[in-house]
Amino acid sequence: MPEMLEAEAARLLLDQRALNREIARVYAPDTWFLKRGTTPAALRHALIGNAFTAARRTGKQIVLDTKDPDVRLGVHLGMSGRVVVDDEDAGDPLIYASNQRMPKWHRFGVHFTDGGSFFVRDPRRLGAVVLDPEEARLGPDAASITYQQLDAAIGKRTAPIKAVLMDQARVAGLGNLLVDEVLWRAGIAPARRADTLAPDDRKRLHKTIRQTVRTLGRRGGSHTGDMPRELVPCPRDGTPLRRETIGGRTTFWCPQHQT
Repeated sequence: MPEMLEAEAARLLLDQRALNREIARVYAPDTWFLKRGTTPAALRHALIGNAFTAARRTGKQIVLDTKDPDVRLGVHLGMSGRVVVDDEDAGDPLIYASNQRMPKWHRFGVHFTDGGSFFVRDPRRLGAVVLDPEEARLGPDAASITYQQLDAAIGKRTAPIKAVLMDQARVAGLGNLLVDEVLWRAGIAPARRADTLAPDDRKRLHKTIRQTVRTLGRRGGSHTGDMPRELVPCPRDGTPLRRETIGGRTTFWCPQHQT
């Protein structure tokens, strides 16, 4: 499933292949995919004759700036989305979704005047495209979050630490796979109340978040972690892993070393 690392791969492809190319046509057949009042007509008005000038990312949110300083395009990959530029797919093939090149799954796209194109392909329709996305609603990006920012995000919250880390308003970018991997590496139980984490726990968690994001980014994505997502012995201590629902999400963890 696309998390921040998959969004970064998409951002990088857009940065390399989609910038400074004049937009000739907008393809927006699926109005469900357009959020916050965005319409096909508004997209055509904003984008035709325009060009993307920068591709940015905070958490899972990709933002494309344009020549018009008043126009920004937000792209969210949801749970099965991939960015395709000139028929090149961004990132590694998805594990939990189809990677077939089906035009009917193109939920949004633009055609450039040079004959190329950029599409968002999403079989499950859980992604989104929006004009002028609300970037301020997101917390600090997990790839660059400071200890002080993480400490403030955790604060005195009584929710499970997994739920806090997955709250995009607290920490942007961490999804189900990354959070399970981070907590497994840090030795912190996912259901543990966030406010019970002592300063040493929080420092260890901060270091692990930054290291895990870097390591899995180099490997190719959120799916390349070391913790198996099945009921097998823990690679660290041999204890059978458990599967539970925490924060509304399927969670794998080790009851021996995660406390």
